Amino acid sequence: MTSSYTKSAQIVNHVGGNLVNDSFSHCFIISTTDALTFQEHSINESMNKWFNSLFTIYHSPFTNYDYPMRLLDISVPISAATPTYPGDPGIEITQWAAMAKGDAANVSLLHFGAHTATHIDAPAHFIEGAPGADTVALDVLIGPSRVVRIADEVGAIDAGHLAALNLDGVMRILFKTRNSGFWRDSVGFRKDFTYLTPDAARALVEAGVRLVGVDYLSVEQFQSEHHETHKILLSNGVVIVEGLNLSEISAGEYELICLPLRIAGGLRDGAPARAVLRTFD
Repeated sequence: MTSSYTKSAQIVNHVGGNLVNDSFSHCFIISTTDALTFQEHSINESMNKWFNSLFTIYHSPFTNYDYPMRLLDISVPISAATPTYPGDPGIEITQWAAMAKGDAANVSLLHFGAHTATHIDAPAHFIEGAPGADTVALDVLIGPSRVVRIADEVGAIDAGHLAALNLDGVMRILFKTRNSGFWRDSVGFRKDFTYLTPDAARALVEAGVRLVGVDYLSVEQFQSEHHETHKILLSNGVVIVEGLNLSEISAGEYELICLPLRIAGGLRDGAPARAVLRTFD
């Protein structure tokens, strides 16, 4: 196999024992649920042990070393049992066509709101005539991100909590709170979730943060009358990611990859997303 250090490198995806080669500039990525032994110019396909998580190996052309990176899924699964915000559409996933019934293929019909499970809020969510979810820049949704742990006794994250953090150079911040435990332990929507106050939103804007992520279905206090937190963030171009599950994530520095569906119809107020964190181990 061609070395990843050559000008035209190889991507090797190992899924269920199938190897697929593709060209990519100056690096190779190996995605696998198996442990693979790596050599300088080849991959030994013998399995050493099973991984429980997805790993990526990045070969740096500058140092000539392989760096393992773990991919951590922080998305909330969508099913009929997934809590939804009161007043939003419920979740229905039904069969449209089924091979068991004689159809040529299996096809599911999905019915749920744009703010279901893990999703982004676009400016159009609370600002009439503002840009929609399909216009959010990808360079905001992908890049270095800091996960901050907020103590379980905190019900409202205010500017005082942020003052204790060094946010210099932080463009993306994800708040891990007691909310993440709700996804595992609770049945139905929890009204007592931890939220961001308007003064915290202002502090984040002033710090130059471009993306804010929270681990429940809203960044705002439940039944807020004026939705100030949303409006402060969205009117200043800050992307809001809601419905993250950070229960298995430690505080620290990661790379966020959050890709919402490119929904170009309707009011374009938001879109469900798949979000993962990637880190060097």
